Amino acid sequence: MESTERIQDIIQSLSSFIDDKKVVQLPQFFKAFPGGYGEGDHFMGISMPNIRIVAKEAYMECNINEISELLKHTYHEVRMCGLVMLIHHYTKKKIPQEEIIQCYLNHLDYVNNWDLVDTSCYKLLGRYIYEGKMSSDILYELSESNEMWRIRVAIVATLYMINKDDYKIAFDLCERHLNHDHDLIHKAVGWMLKEIGKRNEDAERDFLDKHYHKMTRTTLRYAIEKMDERVRQAYLKGDI
Repeated sequence: MESTERIQDIIQSLSSFIDDKKVVQLPQFFKAFPGGYGEGDHFMGISMPNIRIVAKEAYMECNINEISELLKHTYHEVRMCGLVMLIHHYTKKKIPQEEIIQCYLNHLDYVNNWDLVDTSCYKLLGRYIYEGKMSSDILYELSESNEMWRIRVAIVATLYMINKDDYKIAFDLCERHLNHDHDLIHKAVGWMLKEIGKRNEDAERDFLDKHYHKMTRTTLRYAIEKMDERVRQAYLKGDI
């Protein structure tokens, strides 16, 4: 099958799952309206479980150049399908992992909403770094970007390391962005701190005790969400 034909078949498979309600709902949910963080994005109206179905069925037949075309596609769901394919390939190793990660980094401009970031970055970039195949310097470089989505990639990529009980880079990046001006970075920082706390509450509380007065309320509420109610209230009231 020709490359163009294969891509058309994937898009046709995705199209079979279009939900008319989601055509209306998704642009609102992902704030693709003027002034929203997803401004200008386009949605077919397909749920994530159905995107995963198509990606799983099609990825083995797709090479890295075809996935690259999916990642650059106008429609959000097609880009998500390409990202899920990269994750499958990373695990199955049909395509060299170095090529997969380079493809991912080359297409970060298209990883431009929180679901695209959160689905892919820790399973690809975070894992690759944790496995010792790339320096963690790339996360610090991304975290210094002027692009909000790249900063979120850097922060959420540390979830893979957190799940391996390695918190250093996560704490570093969270500290750097305690006062970022965007709510989606506040949420990402709070989320990573919460994930650390689920595994090691003492480690999270050591960090919070030093920094919680400087955090936004959004970050703090995310970070302490799973804590005992008495402890939560103490942080919220500034009584720690």
